[in-house]
Amino acid sequence: MRGLAAIATLVSILGAATVGCGVKGVPIPPEAAVPERIADLDAFSDKDGIRLSWGRPFRYSGGRKLRDLGSFEIDRAEGSGAPRVIAKIPVTDQERFQQQRSFDYLDANTQIGHSYRYTVIAETFDGYRSPPSNEAQAFRSAQPAPANPETYTLPTPTPLP
Repeated sequence: MRGLAAIATLVSILGAATVGCGVKGVPIPPEAAVPERIADLDAFSDKDGIRLSWGRPFRYSGGRKLRDLGSFEIDRAEGSGAPRVIAKIPVTDQERFQQQRSFDYLDANTQIGHSYRYTVIAETFDGYRSPPSNEAQAFRSAQPAPANPETYTLPTPTPLP
């Protein structure tokens, strides 16, 4: 009888330990814990470089609400070359009432007359990474010079009838 009492005590101790473990829901598989893929990456030539913009992923690939978005990795390839990581942007608005809905980045390390391809990867604090975003391509061109105030002439007003 002593053996049964010891086993019952052990089961009640182990049961109490697992009840208070802090797990709030059903465990999810790792492939469902990655952020959803960013599908709206856009790139365009700017006077200071290539400007990228994209929307925030709000869900994990498994459908649950994304609560631990930690950073974005920006990859760039020039011409037909292989992509390289050029920046890692931290996301710091997790505790805010209203989270940032869109992000942008200026790649100032570009040359006029060159073509670039970009992708963005979202990453959680635990290191789960989304698939690469859609690829956005931009050609860095020179921006037109602003109008010269010394040679600008005001339009002549036309009299009203």
